[in-house]
Amino acid sequence: MPEPRDHPSIQRVREAASRKGVELDIRTFAESTHTAAEAAEAVGAELGQIVKSLVFVAPREDGSLEPVLCLVSGPNRVDLARLAAVTGERDIRRSTAREAQELTGFVIGGIPPFGHPRPVRTIMDPDLTRFPTVWAAAGTPTAIFPVPPGTLRILANATVAPIAEERRAADIEAEAQSQALVGSGGASASNAGA
Repeated sequence: MPEPRDHPSIQRVREAASRKGVELDIRTFAESTHTAAEAAEAVGAELGQIVKSLVFVAPREDGSLEPVLCLVSGPNRVDLARLAAVTGERDIRRSTAREAQELTGFVIGGIPPFGHPRPVRTIMDPDLTRFPTVWAAAGTPTAIFPVPPGTLRILANATVAPIAEERRAADIEAEAQSQALVGSGGASASNAGA
């Protein structure tokens, strides 16, 4: 059963967008949209149109962790060296699920690009700008919304910077073939990973 549209997490996302004058078309699903592949299949989008909200952390001198949210195109993976260079955080690492939830207020698979209890530094993968519309989590693992990448950047107060691993031509070709199979009803897409 999908999350109700008035779920508190979904409401926080809706209200955060509304404060910036944007009304979101949040869609909820009976099945999980936890992975990029599941989300793409649910809305009939390309894997690249799915925004993965990945939480990384940088240690502070007082022992606390500073979150850095990376908005990454579905098939891409964050390159830690690139992320460190972009953020200036030498010891940055991927957060644990528990850290991500504590720092953002949302569970893994439902972490939205904005609407967090406190400001979070956000870096956006430029590959997302290739599409007129992208799809992002809306606060729960079964809720997502479409948004133009430019609007997403504004809503998330994101810096656009190259943070993804370089992709080989063979990987891009395999992704295209996988998308063709999914679109034709053949095989289902697998978990896209981080």
